[in-house]
Amino acid sequence: MSQNNYPKLHNATWPGIVGKGPDSEPVISFDEMLKHTAAAEVGGVKFDGIDIGLFDPHIDLDMSDDGIKKLAEKVQNLNLNIGSLVAPIWGGPAMGSKEERATFVEMVRKSCVFGQKLKELGVRPYGVVRIDSASSVENWAKDPINNTKLIAQTFREACDVAADFGEKLAAEGEICWGGMHSWRAMIDTLDQTNRPNIGFQADMSHTFLYMLGYNSPDDRILPKDFDWNDRETLDEAFKKLTKALRPWTIDFHVAQNDGTVFGSGSHDKTGRHCLATDPNGKLDITHDAGHWLRNADGQLTKAFKHICWDGCMFPNAVMGKQNTWNDILAAMIKVREAHGWVG
Repeated sequence: MSQNNYPKLHNATWPGIVGKGPDSEPVISFDEMLKHTAAAEVGGVKFDGIDIGLFDPHIDLDMSDDGIKKLAEKVQNLNLNIGSLVAPIWGGPAMGSKEERATFVEMVRKSCVFGQKLKELGVRPYGVVRIDSASSVENWAKDPINNTKLIAQTFREACDVAADFGEKLAAEGEICWGGMHSWRAMIDTLDQTNRPNIGFQADMSHTFLYMLGYNSPDDRILPKDFDWNDRETLDEAFKKLTKALRPWTIDFHVAQNDGTVFGSGSHDKTGRHCLATDPNGKLDITHDAGHWLRNADGQLTKAFKHICWDGCMFPNAVMGKQNTWNDILAAMIKVREAHGWVG
């Protein structure tokens, strides 16, 4: 087995919330997600940390300093770190009213304050703050030019706030967010934001859907009659996609996808996350992660110190099985063996 110790391997806790709720399944508690993460082990290798969403019911963004200290101690006692944070910006669309946009920026500020305190406690040595436009594709499409300008303006203001805390913001590549729903729209939004501390968060499931043109048929990269056995064409599509987005990429989610969209609870349809061992998965996880983790010449980018598994909207029965997390960890280890380094 490789001796690579970077990138660090993280699990996400927000799959216990995302897609859950009254019209779906009950939320899985933060402690339960933490327990499964800490218990996972493959060949003596364990997860190095967790990425967390700063939203109820897992995390109270306004918790006291003492509460944050207890959170840090709970994670540290399991020999884990905290990496990237998800800012709860959905109460204020980035292309909304002046007041809504101000709410968006304020949620980013609070998230940066929270992240700074975790750094001071020694539990968060790396990671970014993740954002999205908090706006639907349908509303964005009513006035694409001006709505993208508004999103970029809001992102600039959020970036300026984040810079005061030494934080970078990663815009999530997910097809359900207006102005971020295709690879060209995402690049346009990032270009217009024009701040040194804005970047892209690639998710192997969500961003994969960019190539299929969901919510933006004109930006489709793979042919409509694509044969999933045609690995050469798939690799060429990956090269085109990653050439465009890799220079922006500062946060990365390992995942599997079966080429379809899915939504549950209150979450809109986006790239379906599949189990690492799903026979219907269209990705060669280890190979395809390399398109993001290496540049066009095959050299490691080392653009981030950790990678995270994201498996939102899995059934609770699946997430309650420890073997699920062992299989996920095994897939993460293979990615690090193939594309990691010693640091």
